[in-house]
Amino acid sequence: MTTQALSAPLEAPSSGQFERDLVARHRRGDPEAFDEYYQMFAGLIYNLTLRQCGDPEAARDLSQEVLIRVYRSLGRFKGRSTLKTWTYRVCINLCRSKLGRRRLVTLPLERDDGSLRDVSDEEPGPEARAISRSERDLLSDALPKLDLAFREAVVLRDLEDLSYQEIADVLGVPIGTVRSRIARGRDQLRQLMAGEGEHP
Repeated sequence: MTTQALSAPLEAPSSGQFERDLVARHRRGDPEAFDEYYQMFAGLIYNLTLRQCGDPEAARDLSQEVLIRVYRSLGRFKGRSTLKTWTYRVCINLCRSKLGRRRLVTLPLERDDGSLRDVSDEEPGPEARAISRSERDLLSDALPKLDLAFREAVVLRDLEDLSYQEIADVLGVPIGTVRSRIARGRDQLRQLMAGEGEHP
């Protein structure tokens, strides 16, 4: 598995019938079924493990373990959630198991070539780029200091763009708990970023 192959995940189809068919084909031993799963979700898996562990090499290893787990258990997928939500859950659970409550080393916000992730299609000018880089540096320093529960919720909402219901399904907690963790996590994050921004 290469980082390049994982850097641009395809959007997963929303059709429940498509997902049921894919699982059924995997259960029958159709190798193309898992290939299709890989194309849809390998990038998502890599990005999430990278944001949890902060180390590209470790993220690649974790991604491989997630994909092995998925390959072994995909046939037992019951369709009570979307494949996307189920995949996030498998990924989060493995990261918790492997990383425990260890703090992040860093939040990778730059690609291998040094360009910033998630920039708009319109190339920003030097001043805007400098401000953006400064803010991202603050975020990179502050995010590892969040409690694990808050960090998971904030990452899933603000970096992975999951809905509150999807996050509740992934983490196995009520929506009210998700909202509370996100609110408290964002508040802690703002305080941390403000405090770190005061120092030269």
